Amino acid sequence: MTSIPGGCQCGAIRYAMHVPRVEKPHVCHCRMCQRATGGLFAALAGCAKSKLEWTKGQPAFFASSNLARRGFCRDCGTPLTFAYDAPEARIYVAIGSMDDPELAGIEIQYGLEARIGWVKFCEDVPGEVTGDSPAAQEFFAGMVSNQG
Repeated sequence: MTSIPGGCQCGAIRYAMHVPRVEKPHVCHCRMCQRATGGLFAALAGCAKSKLEWTKGQPAFFASSNLARRGFCRDCGTPLTFAYDAPEARIYVAIGSMDDPELAGIEIQYGLEARIGWVKFCEDVPGEVTGDSPAAQEFFAGMVSNQG
């Protein structure tokens, strides 16, 4: 099995994804991801929760909503992970925290309703509006944001 390593900028937190390749590398333009990263979007790549190992240190977590938690380094502030609370849900690492971000070419964009108008990149990558399907609308219907 391949291990894909990464970590925070100060080195206090390190991880390894024990997978042959990352799953569903994407960017999310939603306002929650913008605020969580302090950037124009979040760039994330995932794996099964059981395939992510913390090899040095442990991240702190913030419940950004009643549905999901975001991991970060409490020492340097690097955003590290995003995961919905459902046991079967994937965990996503920040692509910029991977030692080799080239391994995570973007395949889809989410949260297009909040995409900043002057952000021009990945124009040929397909995208979705948050809550565009009935299943997504049902999932997000009870979401309560914990962001200030």
